[in-house]
Amino acid sequence: MPTVQAIISTPAIDRQLAFYQGLLGAVETTRFPADGPVFFVGLKLGDSEFGLVSEAGTDLSAPSRTLLSIEVGDIDGLLPRVEAAGGRVLGPPNDMPWGHRVAHVHDPDGNMVNLTSVIDR
Repeated sequence: MPTVQAIISTPAIDRQLAFYQGLLGAVETTRFPADGPVFFVGLKLGDSEFGLVSEAGTDLSAPSRTLLSIEVGDIDGLLPRVEAAGGRVLGPPNDMPWGHRVAHVHDPDGNMVNLTSVIDR
């Protein structure tokens, strides 16, 4: 059965790793190579996995066409920590008619990340 894994290319893997671990609690599952300058880090966030790959030539000025949507427990409590973790909040959270609260942020490289939570009804 095919599987899909999101992989984020970055010229600053340590900065990205600190953002996803520090802000969202991602857990490192894989590191290659084990010693020396890292090329790939696999991360687990809840039941999902994604990766970071070190690519010095990543063009951060190119528009992002992919986004990560990450379910969190408390968007309003998390948003004040985004900038301290190196990201940028793009606006206040909004309650959507399909029952989710959503806030849009950029990670340190400018990749779009949707933070979502189910609205208690």
